[in-house]
Formats: sequence, C-alpha cells, structure tokens
Amino acid sequence: MAGMLLSAEFGMATTKKKAVRRAKKGQRIRQVAAIPYRVREDGSLEVLLVTSRTTRRFIVPKGWPMKGKSGRKAAMIEAQEEAGVLGKTLKQPAGTYSYWKRMANGFIRVDVAVYLLEVTEELVDWQEAANRQRAWLPAADAALLIDEPELSALLRDLTVPPTDPA
Repeated sequence: MAGMLLSAEFGMATTKKKAVRRAKKGQRIRQVAAIPYRVREDGSLEVLLVTSRTTRRFIVPKGWPMKGKSGRKAAMIEAQEEAGVLGKTLKQPAGTYSYWKRMANGFIRVDVAVYLLEVTEELVDWQEAANRQRAWLPAADAALLIDEPELSALLRDLTVPPTDPA
C-alpha cells in the first residue's frame, strides 16, 4: 500500500511539474473534476463540495490527469481521495470551467473538464479526511459557495440525465 501511495504521489508531482513547464510556454493546462451528486427521495438534487487544503474554500474534487486513465476515471479517483465517495461517473463531461491555480511561483490558467459522479457509497474514513471537510448541499446553494464563476454557473444550472430503468 505504501508503495502504491508513493508512486501515486510521485506521479502527481511529475504531472504537476509538466503542467508548470507547459504553462511557462504559454500552453493551456488541463485538470479533471467530479461533481458528486445524489437525488433525494423528493427528487431534488444535492451535490457534495469539499474544502481545499490551503484556503479552506469550498471546491469540487479535482486533480491532474492520470497517465493511462480516462478523464472520467481520474475524476472518480479524485472524488474518492478528496471527498471519500464512490459511485458511477457519467461518460460525457457535464461541462468545463477555467480558473487561476496558485503555484509556488505565481498563477497558471487551468481548464477543467467536469464529470458528474452519481454517489453510491460515502466512506466514513478516506485518504484526505484529515485535511478536508465535505458538505452535501442543494446545487443552487453550492453554486453560491463556489468562487469560480463558470463552475458556479454549471452548478446553478445542473441537471442530471435520467437513469435507465434497471
């Protein structure tokens, strides 16, 4: 397990370094994010936000693309690590947004592909539990707490495609 964790952290660090190098060349940087959601018994939609580790602002789980993994799979892994939720990610992104990411030596512009994740399980303990808080909120309320205007609009207008009857 420790070896897996070390290699995952190393992989993330090298991806981040590559992203910074690309940003310095003026290239757009990409990340993936998940919007974990659930439908309440009354049919209303709730989304799960987490706090960032540094500023403690509410955000959606997001991270760098992962080598050998699709964007949707990487978004699902980020949701598990950052928010402690498991579920099914929809194949197509729900949308995109851009934000300025704070780095050690300044800011870089990042484009984020956002995937909806239908939560099937909420873990009591998860990888980043000690560093983050999570909150289930109606999508409209979550939109008010998000600083990125494009992500806020995505949450405000969020609709979930109907699921196929089993």
